[in-house]
Amino acid sequence: MANFSASSLFAGVNAGISNSYAVLSNMYSDGLTRKNLTKAMSNSSILTSTYGTTFASYLSQNFGKLDKNSDGTLSSGEVGKLLDQVSTRGLTREQVTSLGAMSGISANTQSTIIDHFNDMDTNHDGYVNSGEVQAYILQSKLENQKTKDRDRMINRTSLFYGDDDKDDKSTSLLSYKWLQDDDNS
Repeated sequence: MANFSASSLFAGVNAGISNSYAVLSNMYSDGLTRKNLTKAMSNSSILTSTYGTTFASYLSQNFGKLDKNSDGTLSSGEVGKLLDQVSTRGLTREQVTSLGAMSGISANTQSTIIDHFNDMDTNHDGYVNSGEVQAYILQSKLENQKTKDRDRMINRTSLFYGDDDKDDKSTSLLSYKWLQDDDNS
């Protein structure tokens, strides 16, 4: 996730849904109905050039939830509400699972978001938004740097036994020496 920007996930999902809706809704004079959506998904040449069937499949599987006025047609306003929800509230674990790969993020990044979803969802609302994902990324980088610094400090510390020489001002038989980067000892 080192080169991952949290906004790319959400922008990719929004672009995929809006572009898929635009392509599909312009194909049918009676709008994007469940029947038209099913018909379009069975024609592999229609969606292959855009984003594949992932976003169309999402629209199909969630048609009943998205069709807020229950008129049997997905309007641009209804899809716009979904896009607003993705932009403001974020994505559920299921949405990251089904839409993440087509949003342009790597499979590794998608897997990390899914595996650490509960850690990222700091307000525990069942959604992760761009801010929560970005905060998790930054926190992970900070923890990784702390580990590297700790390991470096441990590797650069030498423990040696003191001697019985009475001229030594040390009162311990153990002494520590901080090694410099250029020390070979």
